[in-house]
Amino acid sequence: MTRAEKISFKQALKQAGLAIIEQRITAARSLMDDAQQAANGEEKSSAGDKYETSRAMGHLQKDMHARQLAEQAKELAALHVVNVDQLYDTVTSGAVIECEKATFFVAAGLGKVTIGDKAVFFLSPQAPLAQQIQHKKAGDHFVFNTLRTIIADLY
Repeated sequence: MTRAEKISFKQALKQAGLAIIEQRITAARSLMDDAQQAANGEEKSSAGDKYETSRAMGHLQKDMHARQLAEQAKELAALHVVNVDQLYDTVTSGAVIECEKATFFVAAGLGKVTIGDKAVFFLSPQAPLAQQIQHKKAGDHFVFNTLRTIIADLY
């Protein structure tokens, strides 16, 4: 790959990651609103305990979705500041690491994402694997899923 192709690929990765996080934020907001409406919509009946339990469950769901929303907002902010217009020679935030059996992008913890016909594992910079390979260079090795893995390319 040329320098321009590598940068273009990294930009596509970042855009895909941003889109995924924005979808998750939209879903969390919608679920949070639904949980709030469900809690508010519970009508008091002669079974008062059932009413209170249903309301409490609705609030618990809303709180869970609010936490997910906050976590996704943090991921979004972190991904926005990742510099994909630069090529790196050591593993750091914004680097793409190509190995024989896997490709990694250190930017946000989104898991496996397919871009075109290529599967890429998005890693949070705080993820144990990202910490393990931090500052490694092309040609260096690390252990991933009990397999010795060599960094074939890094950019």
